[in-house]
Amino acid sequence: EERATANSQQPTAHGYNNSDKTTTQLATMATVYPPGRNMPTPGGPGSMPQGAVGGPPGTAGPGGAPGGGGPGRDDSYFTESKKGEVNELRQLLRTFATEKDKQRKRDIMKKVIAYMTLGIDVSRLFTEMMLAIETRDLVIKKMVYLFLCNYAETHPDLAQMCTNTLVKDSGNEDPMVRGLALRALCSLRLPQMIEYTSEPLRRSLQDGHAYVRKTGVMGILKMYHLNKEEFDKAAFNDILYDMLRDPDSSVVTNCILVLNEIMADSGGMALNRAVMLHLLNRIHEFSEFGILSVLDLVPRYIPANDEEGFQIMNLLDPVLRTANAGAVVATIRAFLSIADAIGKRSGDDRDDDSPSVDDLKRQVCVRIKAPLVTLIASGSNELTYVLLKYADQLIDLCPGIFDDEYRQFYVRYSDPTHIKHSKIRILAKLANPDTAPDIVAELGELVADVDDTMGRLAVRSMGVIALHDSGGQGAIESIARRLVEMLDLQGIPHVSSEAATSLAALVRRHPSIITVVSPPLPRALRYITEPMGKASVIFLLGECGESIAEAPYALERVIDSYDNITDDGVKTALLAATVKLFFQRPPEVQQMLGRLMKKATEDVSSQDLHDRALFYYRLLRSSPDPNVAKSIITSKSMTMSTDQFSEEDDSELRAALMDEFNTLCTVYRCKADNFIEEENIVNFVKMPKDHPLPRETAAAPVADPGVNTITDQLGGTSIVNPFAPTPAVAAPAPTGEVDLLGFGDDALMQSPAPPPSTNSLQSLSLKSNVSLTGEEYQSKWGSVSDTEAVTAALPMRSAPTSTDAVEGALGTFNVFTMASGELPTEFKFFLYGREEDTFGGSYFLIQAVVMKAPSSLTLTIKPSGGDVDPNKRKEKMDQLVELIKSALGEYLP
Repeated sequence: EERATANSQQPTAHGYNNSDKTTTQLATMATVYPPGRNMPTPGGPGSMPQGAVGGPPGTAGPGGAPGGGGPGRDDSYFTESKKGEVNELRQLLRTFATEKDKQRKRDIMKKVIAYMTLGIDVSRLFTEMMLAIETRDLVIKKMVYLFLCNYAETHPDLAQMCTNTLVKDSGNEDPMVRGLALRALCSLRLPQMIEYTSEPLRRSLQDGHAYVRKTGVMGILKMYHLNKEEFDKAAFNDILYDMLRDPDSSVVTNCILVLNEIMADSGGMALNRAVMLHLLNRIHEFSEFGILSVLDLVPRYIPANDEEGFQIMNLLDPVLRTANAGAVVATIRAFLSIADAIGKRSGDDRDDDSPSVDDLKRQVCVRIKAPLVTLIASGSNELTYVLLKYADQLIDLCPGIFDDEYRQFYVRYSDPTHIKHSKIRILAKLANPDTAPDIVAELGELVADVDDTMGRLAVRSMGVIALHDSGGQGAIESIARRLVEMLDLQGIPHVSSEAATSLAALVRRHPSIITVVSPPLPRALRYITEPMGKASVIFLLGECGESIAEAPYALERVIDSYDNITDDGVKTALLAATVKLFFQRPPEVQQMLGRLMKKATEDVSSQDLHDRALFYYRLLRSSPDPNVAKSIITSKSMTMSTDQFSEEDDSELRAALMDEFNTLCTVYRCKADNFIEEENIVNFVKMPKDHPLPRETAAAPVADPGVNTITDQLGGTSIVNPFAPTPAVAAPAPTGEVDLLGFGDDALMQSPAPPPSTNSLQSLSLKSNVSLTGEEYQSKWGSVSDTEAVTAALPMRSAPTSTDAVEGALGTFNVFTMASGELPTEFKFFLYGREEDTFGGSYFLIQAVVMKAPSSLTLTIKPSGGDVDPNKRKEKMDQLVELIKSALGEYLP
């Protein structure tokens, strides 16, 4: 026994040998402790030292400093496991209940989780881990929950053992325990767990603590992916819409994310004016992550009219002052979307004073220029690169707006390469008569940089400035002379090649600079080696042949070495230049053109070259009048009437990228379907298609962002089923909170009202003999403010086959049809009903839209006459929604 104890205490490279026993030692211990005798218990003689679970090297007792891996981490938990350690952990877990040292308990759990992380199967400890769940230590409880969730999918039978414990913990008095238990329960993700999950989920949505509610919201999403049929039966969709009014912004954020994912097939969560104004008026309450979730909804919302669009911009304007680049870029996209929705377009019959779409977008770019430039100058390298991409896109959208900030885009010595390249590309777009001299001088300093790509971009950017003639008078010739000087930089071949390419483009766009370009071309042809540069010089020799005495002889040397040319572009340029030069100087070129034609027509390395040579040969041979062939070949029709060549026109791509602004499309400079599989692309659907407000109606005034008075704008709007459970939350604070129930400012301190009872429908009785003319209907609809309307969005199991089916079902409940119609994607109804005189005699005007696929019902109800109390009106309209749901029960889930 003493010898075995001594062996077990010998330190090794991995710690104490007790946790790394070899086969020989196990055999020895089996001899020393024959059957009937007990082995040393953990913590007793012969066991590992106290506080060293599994023998982590370099550790002290409980609370000792880790042996390595930096502060706050003990790498010993992730050392390689040897045979027998799982059994040792089982022994330690069996004494877990009697262990009094809190830190030692945590160390045991950490070792189990570490083994699980390393891929070691510790599912054999499931029973012991279940027993350890009964503890008040949240750290231990969280690790046990992690263990259970990890083995739930591979060991479903074992996972069911913990169901009752998790359900019990979901009702614990501690909100943190309730939230953790609920998260673990929903994370088991077993089909047979649905029946145990539904009730705790529903109860959590009414919990008094925000952490439990937001955990419950995310649990709904897990339930949706686990079993969509049960999800639809539970009607969680309606509850999520109702929880958009939750006082806690983190709960609202989770509701937005969950609704967007659940309704991804239809373009995201349903939006209407009530929902949008409610969220925007509370945007100052959200965290940075929550603000991004709300801002992502704005591009999908269509403002009711111009006034509302400007009000939304005013609400979002403070976000531009934040230091969060994501929020600023999302706000920019929201502004551009609103400008596109409310701006005047050609053919609109609006006033001449109404701003056009382009005018509004320019105003947006002026407003966002300062915050965007500030973020570019102060962000990290990765963030700066992405923001430069967005700035580049905005400069293309509204040229000239960023010109006065050109110095902010100068290349810094400390900038990474990719940022330098982006800045050089942008500088060329910021040139105007005032800024071009400084920009060209700056680019000239970068030409000889050790980075070849940067030198190429600098030369190319100078050529772009001259090509677009954005530098003012004399800029074209000045830049052309700079490029001609670069042709003689024999020690920097890539610069000479890029200069030749830029000069070729300049001659195509501005033929007047031929006299400046011509002199060095024969000399440059001898030492430019890059195929693109050589092809450009050959092209220039063909264009400038009349003014260059050596042009035919320079080309002849290239023709004689035709067999050594490997690039098809050089061969094609040589053929075109020689044919063009033939009509300018026939005696000198005739013989060499014949040799070139023979070689080109026999060349099978390039089909394009072969066909072009045959075309030239047949044209020259069969044309009865040489002037006809000359007019075809030397035609000057290539003179540009725009700022760019047709092969470089990317206007369609830029327009598509603007539609996907604030996505990876901008960074990758390609559309989403180029790098995302079709089934994973989320549909972008703008909502609502029809507004209850006509365009000429003034929108409701915007509330002061400091105080949330959304009820005044919503008119107590109920977004969803009024009988859905409402979260039981604490009374709101007297200031800065939402009066969601419409009690007014005097009742802000009151508790939320309980939901109406299920028998409240009996208080709404509609007349069976009521009629309205079209004029009366239109008059009553227009006389009621949109803020008094109730909007409800209801999912449908299936769409009706015709309008008659809906009209007949509603007619049995005394809801009559004024007009109806069927469109390719939807049914539209204009309905009305009147309350019995003994109950007030109110008219209810209803606009219903039934979407065919995916099936959904959107109701907009306005009251006219009757009760003046807004709370009673709201209650009656909520009851009318329930009445309509009962009438259309066969189509609703």
